Amino acid sequence: MDRGLRDLKREATAQALAKAAFELTRERGMSGFVTADVVERAGYSRRTFANHFSCKEEAVASVAFGGVEDASAILTGLPADLPLLDALLAVMKTQFTADALVRMRELMAMARQYPTLEPHVLGVQQRMRHTAQELLTSVAGDRYPTVYVPLLFGAVYGAVMAALEGTLGVQLGDESDLSPASMDYTSFLDITFDYLRHGF
Repeated sequence: MDRGLRDLKREATAQALAKAAFELTRERGMSGFVTADVVERAGYSRRTFANHFSCKEEAVASVAFGGVEDASAILTGLPADLPLLDALLAVMKTQFTADALVRMRELMAMARQYPTLEPHVLGVQQRMRHTAQELLTSVAGDRYPTVYVPLLFGAVYGAVMAALEGTLGVQLGDESDLSPASMDYTSFLDITFDYLRHGF
């Protein structure tokens, strides 16, 4: 079997299990289900679950990866001489859709509610941050000073986390419980990248 196809199938299985665990947490809370419920809902065996996750909390946290396209594929399709700031904006608009961010925001709220889930969510965030920064560094090559990529990434990551945590009024999807002064996700990205482009 082609290795690429095998990897895609493995990722799809992991995401199906993660989605089932996330939905069960939504419906019953972390203490309201066990691994057997996850595998039954997803249609896999316990052994398959064990091949992907060490516990139900790890599965729930992994839902953050679902629906997020491979950023490297997006960047590959962009012109090689595109400024890094514009390339990052393209990834943010394509990869981090409002639906994906709503799921991440809900996951962060769950982590605050269930202490056993929090370290797994933090672990997923760390892996995503590390992978994204490595990718940006490779795309930047030697076109920018060494300090530029970490500063750019840190600024964008900080802004996105503020939106996810609710410290910025950013409306994601069909949320209706935010203030009238809140902005939609596209406006948030435009404002954030305008500041990065032209200064504060």
